Amino acid sequence: MRAGLLCVIGVSAWSAAAAAGQIAPPALPLELRGHVQNERFDTVSSSGGLPGGVRTELRTLFGGQTLELAEPGARFQGTARRPNTTLPLRRLVAAGCSNQYCLVYYERGGSTHMWRVVLFHWTPYFTRLAWGATAPGGLATIEDVRRGILSGTITGSAGPW
Repeated sequence: MRAGLLCVIGVSAWSAAAAAGQIAPPALPLELRGHVQNERFDTVSSSGGLPGGVRTELRTLFGGQTLELAEPGARFQGTARRPNTTLPLRRLVAAGCSNQYCLVYYERGGSTHMWRVVLFHWTPYFTRLAWGATAPGGLATIEDVRRGILSGTITGSAGPW
């Protein structure tokens, strides 16, 4: 009787959390995990060094006509206090590309300051967003980002991008 009651309470709590959107977002899908784990991601030090298709997809993801992404260490709209709208809302922190995939880790300022990571599948002929996630701040290299993804520290989620 007691076990049944605890089971009902547990299912109810899980259902309430799911309805409220409190269930943890999924980690990297298995079909992408092998790519992130095994491919060599060469460091890309500026947004201009990203493949053209990745820059185009980032611009589409951000909803802009141009890619408004400050370079690593450059000024950007870091906080909502006294925003300087002439500066980009996002700043590239680290990026790396293999022959098929690009990982991009960036900081998003404004009223909801956060760090995001996106994984693009790219070829010279097409590029598409394969996965995206909220990430912790303070990651310095694309290897730190890769380790965070593979350890499950960084999990998938929807925007804001």
